[in-house]
Amino acid sequence: MLIHPLPDPVALALGPLKIHWYGIMYLLAFGQFILLGMLRVRLPHMARAGWTRADLEDMLFYGVLGVIIGGRLGEVLFYNPLYYFSHPLQIPAVWNGGMSFHGGFLGVLVAMQFWARKNGRRLMDVMDLIAPLVPLGYAMGRIGNFINAELWGRVADPALPWAMIWPNVDSLPRHPSPLYQALVDGVLLFVILWLYARKPRPRMAVSGMFSLLYGCARFFTEYFRTPDYEVSFAGMTISAGQMLSLPMIALGLILLLIAYRRPQEK
Repeated sequence: MLIHPLPDPVALALGPLKIHWYGIMYLLAFGQFILLGMLRVRLPHMARAGWTRADLEDMLFYGVLGVIIGGRLGEVLFYNPLYYFSHPLQIPAVWNGGMSFHGGFLGVLVAMQFWARKNGRRLMDVMDLIAPLVPLGYAMGRIGNFINAELWGRVADPALPWAMIWPNVDSLPRHPSPLYQALVDGVLLFVILWLYARKPRPRMAVSGMFSLLYGCARFFTEYFRTPDYEVSFAGMTISAGQMLSLPMIALGLILLLIAYRRPQEK
């Protein structure tokens, strides 16, 4: 039986300064945004649209604010409002983990709207550019969750070769759900979306495909994760993460329908 190693969440301590693995994962996520973005803006249809590395670097500043503020507020409001309202000093402690992807998604939408307005771009063109750059960053965040021994999985069959005991939870074998989400919601989604976005697509199609695929992937992988809480919906019980993924699935379908049914503006 595998046992979670419970590594020290602090990667490096320099006196009072502590560098957490979770923070390092976010730095890697932002770094891959630039590296993959440089490859993306070199694609012929992206270059013809006038996208440059300078655009990516400028967007990153706005995107970091959107991810951190939106992700943390999403964690506070969507998942643990009672705890954080009782412990308000813990709200800014992002280095301890606790970031909502759905909140970060909304935060990035707001941040990119500000960037688009400032630079005379359409929001959906911006989102189509950056959508394929998101999944690997998400995967790195989930690896950070695993290092922090959080978001543990549901109880698994002991015969499952990779079932894992999380000593900080109990002595039962569990699914290593952060790794599932890193692989499925992150790496697999990246491969599909990157290949799809290599060719010119109608405006909103890449963003719609991302929203649809992420919503579906997250809905699936949530079955292996211990839910923060559960709700009843359409006669079935689903987790909070699945509930928040349903609007993303609906949004993706709507964007794809609009993208492929209306004449494309030049």
